[in-house]
Amino acid sequence: MPPASEPMPGKDDAVPTVAGAPMSEAIFRAARVHRIMAGGLLRETGLYPGQELLMMQLWERGEQRQADLIRTLGLDPSTVTKMLQRLEQSGFVTRRPSATDRRAVVVSTTRAGQALRDRVLQAWRDLEQITVHGLTGDECEQAMYLLSRIEANLTGKSDDGAEPAV
Repeated sequence: MPPASEPMPGKDDAVPTVAGAPMSEAIFRAARVHRIMAGGLLRETGLYPGQELLMMQLWERGEQRQADLIRTLGLDPSTVTKMLQRLEQSGFVTRRPSATDRRAVVVSTTRAGQALRDRVLQAWRDLEQITVHGLTGDECEQAMYLLSRIEANLTGKSDDGAEPAV
């Protein structure tokens, strides 16, 4: 944490209407620039930010039901459907009805989708290095801990079991 005499990076750029919510604004700004950076690093692969997370699930776990991808990624079903449509149109995944449950759709990567793996994983390693540049190991651990606490607060799964005070 910077000394009290040192201003927080970006603090002078705060939008006056969100001055009463500095944590939310800081999270918004960091998430926005992180996504922009991810988009730039992924551009050469033909993937858009978010699609790589879906592909990583398929690379790690193999073919899966679309419903399982939705649950694992924690995304809205319509968002995943659109992502899969775009990935399928790009030739990176295929979708087919399940052999055991005709209501379920099974998603798998194609050869073209598999061929993206090394470049996407390298983009994520590069993004990680850029993200933590200048932070100590302890600062990285503290940031990860605090972000997980914030996520738990936002999802209503905090350690103390208390509901967010809204």
